Amino acid sequence: MKDDKQADQQVDEVATFMHQHELVLTTAESCTAGLIAATLADIPGAGALLDCAYVVYSVRSKQHCVGVQAETLQRHNLTSEAVAREMAAGALKNSHANVAIANTGVTDDTDPSIAPGTQCFAWAFKRPNEPDAQLFSETRKFNGERNEIRTAAALYALTRLPGYYSKAG
Repeated sequence: MKDDKQADQQVDEVATFMHQHELVLTTAESCTAGLIAATLADIPGAGALLDCAYVVYSVRSKQHCVGVQAETLQRHNLTSEAVAREMAAGALKNSHANVAIANTGVTDDTDPSIAPGTQCFAWAFKRPNEPDAQLFSETRKFNGERNEIRTAAALYALTRLPGYYSKAG
């Protein structure tokens, strides 16, 4: 229960930060399957913070909905920062948001070349009067069962938003 309260407090702090900086979020989620957006939506007033959320589990949906290039998929694994970055940029381009978070990863041993729990994230920020979004990405490994990994990844993605926003200047 203590962990749930701590997580709720962290999400509240992110929501407050987003309100203060007039940030509106879109997500492009694969492994988390909408949990990033859903976690933020649990906060009262989330309607002012969320524009839309793409759940892009399949390769086809990553390409069609958020513009991941076939070349990127061929050159990099689905679980890669390159794919996450294109997901974030595509979600941002296809929305009215000014920040995007993307996630792709694995929770189990279905891909022997990638450690279970590996998650790739990207954050994209669109500043007024700037033509290109600023992109940040990272990879992190989480431990636990499938849904524990997904939940931890969603919380992590949200709590990193203020830090990357500050770096975006």
